[in-house]
Amino acid sequence: MKGLLLLCLLLLVGGQRSLACPHPCTCDDKQVNCSGKSLTSASLPTHFPDGITELHLHNNHLTHLPNGILDSQTSLRSISLHGNSWVCDCGILYLRAWLLRQPASVTSHLSVSCSSPPSLRGRQVVSLSEQEILESCHYWYCDLALTSQVCLFVFVVVQAALLVALLVFLRKFERLFKEARRTTEESFTAGESQKENDYTTLRDSDI
Repeated sequence: MKGLLLLCLLLLVGGQRSLACPHPCTCDDKQVNCSGKSLTSASLPTHFPDGITELHLHNNHLTHLPNGILDSQTSLRSISLHGNSWVCDCGILYLRAWLLRQPASVTSHLSVSCSSPPSLRGRQVVSLSEQEILESCHYWYCDLALTSQVCLFVFVVVQAALLVALLVFLRKFERLFKEARRTTEESFTAGESQKENDYTTLRDSDI
C-alpha cells in the first residue's frame, strides 16, 4: 500500500514538473517564450513542458544546446534559434543532429548560423559536415596539446637549471670543505711542530 502511494506521489510530482513553466521563460498555452532573457547554455532551463508546439530561444547568448534537451518535444512545430552566438565545435553536434532529424514542417533551420570559429563563421549549422565540425574540435585540442607541450618544455628547462645549480653548489661546497680540511690539518701539524720545538727548547735549557 505504501509503495502504491509513493508511486502515485512520484507520478503527481513528475506531472506537475512537466507542466511547469521554466524560469525565466513565459508560457502561453502550448508556447514557451525564452527569448531575450540573456540565457547562456549553462543557464538554459533543463526542461520544457510536454506537448508544446512553439519554443522561442532567440536573442540570447547560447553557444550550444545541452544534449537531449529537445528529444522529448515530439509535438514541437516551431523553434526560433536566431540571434545567438553558436560555436560550431564539438558542442554543436547535438543541435545539428536534432535539426537534421526534423521534418520540413518544423521551422527551425533559418538563421541558425555559426559565430565561431572564424573558418566557419556565417555558415548554417545544418550545412556543416561532421568532418568540418570535428576539424574545429581538433584545432582546439591541438592548441591545448601545444600549450601543454610548451608548459612541459618550460618545466623541464627549469628542472634542468635547478639541477645544474645544485651540482655547481655541491662542487663549490666540496671544494670549500677540502680547503677547510686542509687548513685544519695544516694548523694541527703546525701546532704539533710548535709543541715539539717548545719541548726541545725546554729540555735544552734544563741541561
